[in-house]
Amino acid sequence: MTLEFSSEEILETVEMIEAFNLDVRTVTMGINLQDCARSDAKKTGEKIRGKIIQLAAHLRQDAKDIELKYGIPIVNVRIAVTPVANLLGKASLDAFLYLAQVLDSAAAEMDIDFLGGYSALVQKGFTPAERALIDSIPSALSQTERVCASVNVASTKAGINMDAVALMGKIIKETAHLTAERDGIGCAKLVVFANAVEDNPFMAGAFHGPGEPEAVINVGVSGPGVIRNVLERMDGASLGEVAEAIKKAAFKITRVGEMVGRELSKKLGVTFGILDISLAPTPTVGDSVAEILEKIGIGKVGGPGSTAALAMLNDAVKKGGAFASSYVGGLSGAFIPVSEDAGMARAAAEGWLTLEKLEAMTSVCSVGLDMIAIPGDTTPETISAIIADEMAIGVINCKTTGVRIIPAPNKGPGDWVTFGGLLGEAPVLPIKGGSADEFIKRGGRIPAPLQGLNN
Repeated sequence: MTLEFSSEEILETVEMIEAFNLDVRTVTMGINLQDCARSDAKKTGEKIRGKIIQLAAHLRQDAKDIELKYGIPIVNVRIAVTPVANLLGKASLDAFLYLAQVLDSAAAEMDIDFLGGYSALVQKGFTPAERALIDSIPSALSQTERVCASVNVASTKAGINMDAVALMGKIIKETAHLTAERDGIGCAKLVVFANAVEDNPFMAGAFHGPGEPEAVINVGVSGPGVIRNVLERMDGASLGEVAEAIKKAAFKITRVGEMVGRELSKKLGVTFGILDISLAPTPTVGDSVAEILEKIGIGKVGGPGSTAALAMLNDAVKKGGAFASSYVGGLSGAFIPVSEDAGMARAAAEGWLTLEKLEAMTSVCSVGLDMIAIPGDTTPETISAIIADEMAIGVINCKTTGVRIIPAPNKGPGDWVTFGGLLGEAPVLPIKGGSADEFIKRGGRIPAPLQGLNN
């Protein structure tokens, strides 16, 4: 498939890049590692390293060549692999830690920003290997720089594995403790999912699902600044007109990502997978989903009307992207990470954006509770209860939701955590009192809802 761009489209693209922070947020190569599984961790690690280096040897340079050719910034180059829990049978915690080091070393050698897939899918229960991998997550994330982890604990078809939810509260707490000198940054590389998708190019939740090809290129585009600029010129327009303008802008953004993805996959000789059209903000002023919502007419993001405005934005982005590409996938919509969005962080610091309002907004956006700092003394049971609430939203609404939450060590409400780069900074949000300990200790599995019985 060849995409033809008119001179008008090219000029529009140049303006979006130069003036409004349009970028390709990530090109992510998915790699199937199932054939690397061997009888022990060392042999498996050798095969993993060899395959990643073989397939991704030119990934960084080819992405750079395309960036220079078209002048389109490619912010991150990433790899997603088969869920690592599937690669070892009888495995110990130490065996998985060894594989984490192998993955981190291979990513460093290939000059890859992040590698996702240190993952387990446990929505109906654990295998011994999956339990061992989950137990290893705090050490793995504290001992590596590029490895990202995810655990899927719920789905609309399976319900919610509350034993896994209870365990993840402890894992998140321990991960924060082991990276306390950096404000608990290990938790920024860990997400807990409901209805995780197999082709997500964004970290920390990317992995290469079992239904994916041998190798694939998935692209994540962004462009909150482009959408914001469109809305600058729409004073007095109706909400229907606003939605239409957002849809048209999303179409243009998607076309750029489609071109990059197809050309990169051709250069590398692998399948072009999907285009994730999520509006992924950055800490840069003007590149904020919060500012888009305020331009739509919300006085302060988090205030009345925020959820409705976000729902409209999310829907318009999906419609525009779906018209521009036949292979829209991943998460696709609008992200609302607090630390990664300067407007969200500001609203949280001012008290407009609370944990409860963020949870409500996740019912209509792409992901979930994302990059939220909470007090370091929050108990594992309370963290698990927050996870359970978010998993319920995903399960009941047949959508992907995730939790990437940071119990900031030695910090409380009003303090700030600072991670730098795309991860940004955020105020520590207060947690309401009241214990859910008995609820979490019950364990078991919350059954799948009627929505899952759709065969």
